[in-house]
Amino acid sequence: MDERFLPCPVSFIDNAKLISDDWDSIVVVEKTCDTKEITTYLEEFRQFDADFDKQVSCLKIPNVKQRVIYSFVGDLGDYDDVRSYFEAATKGVARAIAAGSTAPCVILPESAEFEHAKLSTILGALNFLYVPIQHREFCPKSKSKVDKIAFCSSKITNEAGTYAKIIESGKNVARDIGGGDPERMTAPAILSYVTEAFVNSSIKLQSILEPSIFVKEYPLFAAVNRCAANVQRHSGRIVFLEYRPSKPATKTVILVGKGVTYDTGGADIKAGGVMAGMSRDKCGAANVAGFMKVVDFLKPQDAIVIGVLCLVRNSVGSEAFVSDEIITSRAGVRIRIGNTDAEGRLCMADSLCQMKERCLRENLPNPHLYTVATLTGHACIAHGTYSIVVDNGPAMKAHHGQKLKEVGEKCGDPFEISTLRKEDFAFNASSGYGEDLLQCNNLPSSQTPRGHQIPAAFLVAATGLDKHGNKSTHPLKYSHLDIAGSAGEVPDTPTGASILALAKLHFN
Repeated sequence: MDERFLPCPVSFIDNAKLISDDWDSIVVVEKTCDTKEITTYLEEFRQFDADFDKQVSCLKIPNVKQRVIYSFVGDLGDYDDVRSYFEAATKGVARAIAAGSTAPCVILPESAEFEHAKLSTILGALNFLYVPIQHREFCPKSKSKVDKIAFCSSKITNEAGTYAKIIESGKNVARDIGGGDPERMTAPAILSYVTEAFVNSSIKLQSILEPSIFVKEYPLFAAVNRCAANVQRHSGRIVFLEYRPSKPATKTVILVGKGVTYDTGGADIKAGGVMAGMSRDKCGAANVAGFMKVVDFLKPQDAIVIGVLCLVRNSVGSEAFVSDEIITSRAGVRIRIGNTDAEGRLCMADSLCQMKERCLRENLPNPHLYTVATLTGHACIAHGTYSIVVDNGPAMKAHHGQKLKEVGEKCGDPFEISTLRKEDFAFNASSGYGEDLLQCNNLPSSQTPRGHQIPAAFLVAATGLDKHGNKSTHPLKYSHLDIAGSAGEVPDTPTGASILALAKLHFN
């Protein structure tokens, strides 16, 4: 596979090669391992130090020439999950590097309780090795934190190792885009990045950059883009990434991502210091791009997969759109703007509508539509650092949310489920004559009851998906994923939340 998006060379070795000159550190995340010399001394340390299993330790063990890093997952209870392995591996590799390691080897755990313990351990270790794109470009000599890394297990297969590298590559594409600052990852710069990322790949790329096309075919997006369009380096882009298998597909997965490269709030400007961190408002589109990189590597033979990146800057200035404007969406829905800081639902709605049209016009097999967005502060208040899935009627009937939650729980990419209610649609209804919807109230979502469900209802109504419920002649599954809490905040590394769970759900 193409390993451009991995932080360093990654190897998978068996136990016989563990104690070798190739690796200068051994990282252990379980109480025991197959190397008896290490296990024996870990037990001695444990008896000597009652706090041993609670700290990350760097040890010199007789007859083992490498430093041994011990980062135990802990005694896991009813409310722990496989992410404990991810966290232990991250801490272990960090400690190894701090001790001077340039070639660590991580012993993969054997877990009867968690089927994805090995995968989570690998991803945790590689997560720490990620170097932000701007630092790699500014200081090429520091593009990698180590020279190489290995993972040791008696049972790891080449397929399992390759899968871990595929997921990490997709996450790193998402991290590069999502973590880039407002000037490094503008809409045109993101287009350049993904063009290079998918060159000579199985993914077909198309883009739209003409403001006149936005006004005609994506009027809600055009409103958000209006101010930034006057600055060439900030002008918006809509990017389509499409994969088609060589065999007839049995299903279609379509993801529309919010890619607000910077969110000033627009005319309803973010004041009081809350604008900082808004370069991460593009993590929805970033994660869609990362997911499509996973698709490029996996090449599923049963699915058509389409990703749409809605890339726009919500700027403030004389051309900024303002509250009280009435705009007709692509679906013909008349919408009154209530708050320009609720731009995310606007930038995705017309592209979501277009994908709905394609499902119907092209008779795409068994389609499931998604929006992926760092959409609301309410999501962070309601569910903290967890991703949220909100299903429409057909998706709920298919038990999609429950399936995604179960898969995410197993693989360490967890979701919480929220439910659409009739009150969410009533909230969006406009009482003005000749108007259909109110885009938003004039309070932040964090101060609005049901503040993350209401935008999902808006997206259903603004795109005409409300005409494709369970009782319609053409029901369409649609799920909104709010990753505002799970995407990662500045200056932490973006998480790539939802990429692994979606890949496991659709292409397991």
